[in-house]
Amino acid sequence: MRIALLSTAAVSVPPSGYGGTERVLAVLADGLVAAGHDVTLFATGDSTTRAKLRALYPGPVWPIDQLSELNHAAWAVAEIGRTGGFDVVHANQPHALPLLRFLRVPCVYTMHHDRQEALARFYAQFPDVHYVAISERQRAMHASPAQPHLHLVRHGLDPAAWPFVAAPDGYVCFLGRFAPMKGPHLAVDAARRAGVPIRLGGCPHPGEGEEFHAREIVPRLAQPGVEWLGEVRGEAQQRLLGRARATLFPIAWEEPFGLVMIESMVCGTPVIAFPRGAAREVVEEGTTGLLVEDVDAMAAAIARADTIDRARCRARAVERFGAERMVRDYLRVYAAAIAETRVARELVATLVAEPVAGSG
Repeated sequence: MRIALLSTAAVSVPPSGYGGTERVLAVLADGLVAAGHDVTLFATGDSTTRAKLRALYPGPVWPIDQLSELNHAAWAVAEIGRTGGFDVVHANQPHALPLLRFLRVPCVYTMHHDRQEALARFYAQFPDVHYVAISERQRAMHASPAQPHLHLVRHGLDPAAWPFVAAPDGYVCFLGRFAPMKGPHLAVDAARRAGVPIRLGGCPHPGEGEEFHAREIVPRLAQPGVEWLGEVRGEAQQRLLGRARATLFPIAWEEPFGLVMIESMVCGTPVIAFPRGAAREVVEEGTTGLLVEDVDAMAAAIARADTIDRARCRARAVERFGAERMVRDYLRVYAAAIAETRVARELVATLVAEPVAGSG
């Protein structure tokens, strides 16, 4: 199969720091190539991939700039049309959708966000696209007669990139954006109430969390046992998650997936999460983590997390969220999109070839 993968212009593939979408695309692109498919990745020029790399921008355009995203998508679609021969286009940013009307190629589109009404109305204008939700919760929130094709493919990762740690250190950790919806302040409060040290990886993003950071995070960083590592990446991120007793995930929004959870689990580190968004699907109670309702329950659960078998946690996470499973699921979606397009073209060809009654 010849596949065009469209990433964003804002973050390289894989990202050096923040960038869940791009991290997943890196795994998917390499996994598709390993499975024997011909893959072209349209991303930033500094990306690293086993696929063929095509780029308009040499590096990330950050902070996110909508006009740059549109320019990136238009250039990619033009290149796909000029090159020809692709069996399917898999887009991962919305700017590409109207432009794909210029191609006669089946389109798959993954939604990497929570429900946003403006985007939901936008998606409804492209009913032929095969949309992919990354969790059952997200799929339920986006289900609509205007989107007849709505598949489910949960994220996956390369287990080899996340070493297993059998004997962790004594701290718990938080990893993510310093934003109210992510709950870093609640993670600190839970760790403090449990009397255990906490290490935080992440930072506020421009225009999103500066005031929250100053009001809620900075004062807590002065408390005993609280260590802020800044934005961690690569091996530092692996160490933070792998050597933790537990990863705290006190989200306050309908997070569509939560990549940090599976990264933690694959290291063998259980996740203690609030049951919002996809957390109920990702966390298996007592096997890969614990679901709790509030900060007090999270504090109490930290001791219980030590009873979870870390080897079993990793094995189950690899089984459910390994790259090979994700690749298989996407190939099924691609095949469905291609088959539907082929049937539609054959139907049109048949109708055109049939003589009109009464003619001649």
